Amino acid sequence: MTSAVRSSRPMMMAGGVVLLLALGLVALMLVRPPSSAGSAAPAAAPSDTSADVGFARDMSIHHQQAVEMSFIVRDRTSDVAVRRLAYDIINTQANQRGMMLGWLEMWGRAKSSSAPPMEWMGHTVTPRGDGSLMPGMATDTELDALRAAKGKDAEVLFLKLMTAHHRAGAEMAQAAAAAAGTDEIRNLAAGMVRGQQSEIALMADMLKERGSTA
Repeated sequence: MTSAVRSSRPMMMAGGVVLLLALGLVALMLVRPPSSAGSAAPAAAPSDTSADVGFARDMSIHHQQAVEMSFIVRDRTSDVAVRRLAYDIINTQANQRGMMLGWLEMWGRAKSSSAPPMEWMGHTVTPRGDGSLMPGMATDTELDALRAAKGKDAEVLFLKLMTAHHRAGAEMAQAAAAAAGTDEIRNLAAGMVRGQQSEIALMADMLKERGSTA
């Protein structure tokens, strides 16, 4: 799979990345029950073409951009509500991304693929270009506009971009919750649907307060 982010644009401070990935790995260890003597052998790892592996790869990329947008807007506004939402997205989605990358490692599957995005869903998508690899993902031009905006303009643009991002992410997660063969992916995807739908409703109210809609 092609890179989700242009290499010339660092996504976030290195220290923040290390901390957030560490939190993801800790969460991964917490959700895995300890092994015990006489327990059944672990199930075979899902295949490279499975919904589990495909979702983990694609959603890791999708989450990566959500974290990037949240870091951008956090520095473009002083609004407490928007900064709190951005902080929540950074922590939640970086944590989930760390878990998915950890599962890929545990399954012995590559973290990227040359296969088209979302092929695991039974169809493929054609990236709309300019850095947008999957539905809901912002283009590089839209990210540049967010970097250039300040105050209310940055808040509104972020909320619109993140609403589209969450809607597409929730649809992908719904598909994974229904098609995955592992409890890890089914449970994580179902939680993503609930969390992102809740944030979509929150962002609709926040946009309305700012005289706009998604």
